[in-house]
Formats: sequence, structure tokens, C-alpha cells
Amino acid sequence: MPELALKIDIDTYKGFKEGLPVLLKTLGEYGLKASFFITFGPDRSGLAVIQLLRPRFFMKMLKSDAPGTYGIETALYGTLLKAPMIASAYPDSVMQIIELGHEAACHAWDHRLWQDWLFILSPKSIHEWFKKMVDAFIRTTAKAPEAFGAPGWMMNEASLKEATAWGFKYLSCTRAESPFICQENGIMEIPSNLPCIEEVGTAGVIASLEKGMESKAPLVLPVHTEIEGGAFNKDFEKILLKALALGYSIKRLDEIAAGIDRKTLEVRSLKMGLLPGRAFKCCI
Repeated sequence: MPELALKIDIDTYKGFKEGLPVLLKTLGEYGLKASFFITFGPDRSGLAVIQLLRPRFFMKMLKSDAPGTYGIETALYGTLLKAPMIASAYPDSVMQIIELGHEAACHAWDHRLWQDWLFILSPKSIHEWFKKMVDAFIRTTAKAPEAFGAPGWMMNEASLKEATAWGFKYLSCTRAESPFICQENGIMEIPSNLPCIEEVGTAGVIASLEKGMESKAPLVLPVHTEIEGGAFNKDFEKILLKALALGYSIKRLDEIAAGIDRKTLEVRSLKMGLLPGRAFKCCI
């Protein structure tokens, strides 16, 4: 059976408080397990206003109805409104993810800082960012994280080097076509190799699932609590039903990682590219 993993990113306070419960309910109704990549620190989404000066980002925000999806409060966090803490302020909700049989992994400390400023952050700042995130994960779950998925699928040489310090069993930081070994750090990368709803629409995701039946590599669908746990929840259900009808075996990412023979994987270095429907370059 072809394998499919659901990689669910929690980027914002709204996504954690409102979208997460919706997705947990949806997955529970279908008896499915997923991998949740969690942001633990402050939601400073309001700082994205700077990016509106970039035409591709501005058009993406209009196309995806960002104000309706994220809400006015989210658009002001970290500027006119105080940035609320996300998962580190609600440990019980994180533990609920685990108790329901899902995988919990690290996504971010300060999501906006990483997505907007990674390429000018010093190695020391990147280390401090990782430390805050990992410390919060350990305080919350009483165990070390086994995986990391970078915000915006953005990594550089310094962050790949830093990732080796935290004992991650695998990374999910790119949009490559199939798993590989990162030449920079020797860690296995399991990419999100299907498109997001906000990039290609529901029909586009379903078409990719149909095409993916021919893939020898496991498929990973990127999901966001703010999107599929919000206005696109019914669309997410349609995608799940289609995946099940096609015969996909839906697993957690750590289960897929455990079944991969590292010896069969390509070893390669980091690459960057601009994918259809995205505003910025990401790792591919």
C-alpha cells in the first residue's frame, strides 16, 4: 500500500487554540494519526506586515484570504497587541496530542523570527532559538524531541549544523521529492512532497494524491491548523476521504522514518527553489 503521512504545523496562537481541537476531532472521527509540529514561543505574526511590501507575499495573502483565515488579532500580535505564548503556555493541550496517539515534534520557538530573518541570524542566535524550543518541549512532555520541521521549510548551513546538537532522529524541513540524507549533518530528511491547500487548492491536492499513487517514495501532506483546522476543514475531510479511497496507508512521520533504510537514500546538500503558489523560496 502507498504510504501517506500528515505533517500538521502549528504556527500561531489561533491555530493552537482554535484549529488544533478541530483537527484532533476530525482525525479522531476517521481513526487516523498524524504528526504535529509545534511552535512553543511567542506569536509575533503581526511582524509579517513588513512582508506585505513584497508583491508575491501580498498577492498570496489576498488569494488565501489571510484576514479571514488568521483573524485581525493575529495580524496585530507582536505590534499593537502583545505577542501571546503558544504551546508553552498550554502544556495540557500538547499532552493531549500525545495521549491521543499522535506524534509531537518541534516546529519553532519564534516562528516569525525564523521565517523572516533566518539568513541574517548569527550562529549564536540560532543556537538560542533552538535551545528555547527544545527546553520548552522537554518541560512540556518530559522527554526530548525526536524531530524538527523548520518554519516555512527554510534552512541554511548554520541551522543544519545546529540541528546536529539536539539528537533529532529525522528532519522534515524541505519540499524535496523524496527522503534523503543531509550532507551537511548526516540527518535523514523526510520532505513534504505534496502541495498545500493554500498553494494549489483542494482539487490540486487531490490531483497530486492521484498522481502520487505511482510514487515509490512515501508521501507527506503539509497541513496547517490555521487552514485545515479553520475555513478549509471540510476540504481537508474531502482530501482524507480521497486518500483512503485510493488505498493510502496513513501513518505518522516517525513511523515512516522507522521504515526507511538509510543505506538506500541519496546523500545531498541543501537546495533552494521557488515552488508554485509560494511567496518565497524554500528548501527543496
